[in-house]
Amino acid sequence: MTTLDKLPMKQKALIKGFVPDNEQFRRKLLSMGITPGCEIEVIRVAPLGDPLQVKLRGFQLCLRQKEASTILVEK
Repeated sequence: MTTLDKLPMKQKALIKGFVPDNEQFRRKLLSMGITPGCEIEVIRVAPLGDPLQVKLRGFQLCLRQKEASTILVEK
């Protein structure tokens, strides 16, 4: 397992959960539809690495690097 911020572009992964002890972002991400068991793909990364554009559940979303680092994924 790895975190979403380390996933290469154009690669799909399955969301497994969230990094423990990070309730601050967990609630926000869950409310945006980022839930365990969902497939996610990194579409683009900004030139300086922040933010990331991801695709999941048929829509695209931008996440900050710090938020993406709290999402555990499995390739």
